[in-house]
Amino acid sequence: MDQRSRSGVRSAVFAYTLWGSLTVFWKLLAEFTATDLIGWRVIAAAAMLWVLNAARGGLGRVTTALRTKGVRRYLLPAAALLVVNWSTYVGAIISDRVLETALGYFLAPLITMGIGVLLLGERLTPVRGFAILLVIVAITLLSVTYGQFPFLAVALGGSWAFYGLAKRRVPLGPIDSLTGEVTTLSPIALLVVIISLSRSGGVGDIAHGFDWVLLVLTGFVTVVPLLLFAHAAPRVPFTLLGPIGWMVPVINFVLGWLVYGEDMTVTRFIGFALVWVALVLVAVETMRSARAERIESRKAAQLAT
Repeated sequence: MDQRSRSGVRSAVFAYTLWGSLTVFWKLLAEFTATDLIGWRVIAAAAMLWVLNAARGGLGRVTTALRTKGVRRYLLPAAALLVVNWSTYVGAIISDRVLETALGYFLAPLITMGIGVLLLGERLTPVRGFAILLVIVAITLLSVTYGQFPFLAVALGGSWAFYGLAKRRVPLGPIDSLTGEVTTLSPIALLVVIISLSRSGGVGDIAHGFDWVLLVLTGFVTVVPLLLFAHAAPRVPFTLLGPIGWMVPVINFVLGWLVYGEDMTVTRFIGFALVWVALVLVAVETMRSARAERIESRKAAQLAT
């Protein structure tokens, strides 16, 4: 692995570690409602991203994109899915359902695979078909242990997977795209912030001292992992970047079970284990396919010379 790749891997590991550890950050704000927190997060992230874009000379690109109807129509669904994902995640954390967030992010790559097959016409291999079968069994088991279908986990993983699909259609880089998305959400978020400052039981009523620092930092913890990921993505093969991304649900799983003491029954553990097996099967097949493609490319290059 060359220096460029090693730099990318370090950035990816740091980014995913931060994303996973954000559970601890949001727990510190558990006294506030998820709606208030998302409002503050959007406004703080928008402010930081506009400053960042000004520093890197990207204001013109973002303002042009926001004025362009063809770009806005792709930004809107991406922004809607982003706020659904953020709201689901933060709401789960502050309501002591960390294990469900872990399940959601374990499911996300498998839901993405289903989107590829059902919406994009991609081929479903026998291994991936078996992985989907394992997920169906896992969700059935988890539905029994939770007493209901794990809607929160599926909503979290599904919104992230569909957000990835929407992002493919946005003709902007990752930083510019996120800036456009949070700017699109800013009018509603600003209204939420104003109401949170004035209503009884809102941020203005119950926030004290360090709470204000944490609320401002919601923008920082949103943007910094993204910057690290943007640095890593072009430097790390996706066959490696994908498995590194499992750090996020693994960290959440450990925090929910061992740190926050959420209930982990044997049946629930088996359900999680089935999802892990499905992920490993897909990862192994993906790496083997990538290796085979590289070998074929080398052979073709040798024949051409």
